[in-house]
Amino acid sequence: MPKAIRFNQLGGPEVLRIEDLPERRPGPGEVSLKVEAVGLNRAESMFYHGFYMEKVNVPSGLGYEAIGKVIAVGPEVDPALIGKRFGTIPGFSMSQYPVLAEEAVVPANVLAAVPDSFSAVEGAAVWMQYCTAYGALVPFGKVAGGDFVIITAASSSVGLAAIQIVKAQGGISIATTRGSAKKDQLIDLGADHVVVTEEEDLVARVQSITGGKGARIVFDPVGGDYINTLAQATANGGTIFLYGMLSGKPTPFPLAAFGRRIGMFGYTFGELRGTPEWEVMKIYIYDRLTDGSFKPRIARTFPFEQTVEAYTYLESNQQIGKVVITL
Repeated sequence: MPKAIRFNQLGGPEVLRIEDLPERRPGPGEVSLKVEAVGLNRAESMFYHGFYMEKVNVPSGLGYEAIGKVIAVGPEVDPALIGKRFGTIPGFSMSQYPVLAEEAVVPANVLAAVPDSFSAVEGAAVWMQYCTAYGALVPFGKVAGGDFVIITAASSSVGLAAIQIVKAQGGISIATTRGSAKKDQLIDLGADHVVVTEEEDLVARVQSITGGKGARIVFDPVGGDYINTLAQATANGGTIFLYGMLSGKPTPFPLAAFGRRIGMFGYTFGELRGTPEWEVMKIYIYDRLTDGSFKPRIARTFPFEQTVEAYTYLESNQQIGKVVITL
């Protein structure tokens, strides 16, 4: 029987267990993957803690972002997919389609190719980060040449993807990090400017960088009271995209936005699903992965048997880039 990560109660990484499960056959519109690697995301951490937007019914599986070969297809799915390697684009139900397992069943419409030159580890570090950043920055934010973009939590995999996308669009990235330990690496990884928020005044630094205009776009997964500081650093008519709630605290509409036409939007890239932009997004990302202008940064890998340690490391905030589990 294939092994899978499961949890029977809410809590931290310590609640995760490896269990043997009966083999599951794909149903209509579904495929079965032999999983090679799984990229870890804050979404899964919030899920097993019970803080995610999807309600948890325990016992439950886990995992959003896998890469593997198709080993079986259900009715209404092209059998030519069998034997081909794909990644999964997150945004489906983890309760219904958990992928942190030796074998996983997923909807066929969440599959996406990665370049043949990519290893399994690299292939598991693509779709969540680049899709999340793409949706906010390209079709919605319309980042263009000369635009200043504040990217908070910039050392995360999504933050690093945002830095690369801003550069591809001709914009200027202003990455933030709490401490100075990650500053030089963020510069090396492409950030145009880095603000260390525990040591520097964000608003003053952004005003200096932008010549007093502020940033046209803010891309933030944290929320909470700091949103007002971000709004003070936002240009008149600018936009704040809030794509996460890592602070765990209520996020007020910022007072600094009043009278300055600043908009704030709660955003997930799932808003693109079912629109023509969905296929445009996949091509945009794939082409830049292929030509090398996009390159996922791998912080650390763990074997499947060390899943608890992997999520403990993810929650420590030590990493710069993606944490990946290999099977």
